[in-house]
Amino acid sequence: MSQMPQQAALSKCPSCAEPLLSGDRFCEKCGYDLSALAGTPAAFNSAVPPPRPGAAGAAWPQVSEPAGPDAPAAVHRPADLPGAEPDGRGHSGVRFDHAPEPEEYPLQAPDPRVAAEEPAPAGAAKVCVACRAGRVDHDGYCENCGHAQPRERDHMEQSCGPIAAVSDRGLRHHRNEDSFAVGCTALADGSPALLAIVCDGVSSATRPDDASQAASRAASESLLAALPQGTHPQQAMHEAIVAASRAVNALAGEPATAREHAPHQNAPACTLVGAVITAGLLVVGWVGDSRVYWVPVDRSAPAARLTEDDSWAAQMVAAGLMNEAEAYADERAHAITGWLGADAYELEPHTASFKPDRPGVVVVCTDGLWNYAEAAGEMADVVPLDAAVRPLHSAQVLVGHALDGGGHDNVTVAVLPFPAPPMGAGSA
Repeated sequence: MSQMPQQAALSKCPSCAEPLLSGDRFCEKCGYDLSALAGTPAAFNSAVPPPRPGAAGAAWPQVSEPAGPDAPAAVHRPADLPGAEPDGRGHSGVRFDHAPEPEEYPLQAPDPRVAAEEPAPAGAAKVCVACRAGRVDHDGYCENCGHAQPRERDHMEQSCGPIAAVSDRGLRHHRNEDSFAVGCTALADGSPALLAIVCDGVSSATRPDDASQAASRAASESLLAALPQGTHPQQAMHEAIVAASRAVNALAGEPATAREHAPHQNAPACTLVGAVITAGLLVVGWVGDSRVYWVPVDRSAPAARLTEDDSWAAQMVAAGLMNEAEAYADERAHAITGWLGADAYELEPHTASFKPDRPGVVVVCTDGLWNYAEAAGEMADVVPLDAAVRPLHSAQVLVGHALDGGGHDNVTVAVLPFPAPPMGAGSA
């Protein structure tokens, strides 16, 4: 999940070094009992130095904004892209996406792909999923071992007609800071439109889970309102990103985010990526390093990545200072240079339109997935052949691929067919 440099010192758990919030009774990662530390001086982390900036770089297919609601924007085919893996552009400011992590985290719940046990009888005390012995208190922690219990957002699945999305906490993090929204609507002419929004919270900011949820809801609501009114899908995507930015900015003024309670943390922040699909047009929009991939139904045709990362690695490649392998091997590779949040340097929504000439599948995902299938060809290899007609199963398979790879991050993926099927068509 996305992270940025710490601005000041953080108190840490004496057992696992997890950052602590004021009032915590147990460490959310390892369950350490913090009540015994009353009056003990807290440990501190030193600030992380920002990475060196990169220069602006390679050209990317330019798509003009619609001149008006009746004027379509210029479009590209995926084959027009400068290679399946487009270069990135430079932006001002850098926010770290991945802080150094230990090799292993203690799992706080069973593998989310394993079927849950039979529910306990009504009125029975809830038993800890970690030690299988202690009772769970009203705060969601085991009274025996202190482990936090699975939350509602640890694993989420949703289908909406022919599209579906799955989000999972992963195997190494104590909470899920990703969020998504999917929806189906009709354009002004009655033709179908599908949409998906995926957001990744910036871990080192305040309330990243709230930021991602606010952004995904605001963006999807904006699209569902604008598309039926005749707004061009690309313009509607731009407006949706602006609406999401405003929703995240508003969180910075809420009492729970007041700087006197967390002076060391940044304002709530997240990345965003989305797609809108009609009968003949594919529109993508993004801020940050979550991605959209195009995978043709005919796998003999090339797959493509349709977004470029707002990241340090993309800047280095675009400036010609490193090749892609060198840039992504660097510890600064996932430092993001664009995000939604009150402390963002500036909001720069990216949008692009495409007209694929054949049926395919659109994969919208966070880096929790693409870290395990980065190249477009690698992503195509793990997308099931029947993804266009079984989107929920396909999203589950892709999340499983990330978990099998180590599940180091939260992972969220939405699967949409192209072209949008007629209204009323569902998935198998």
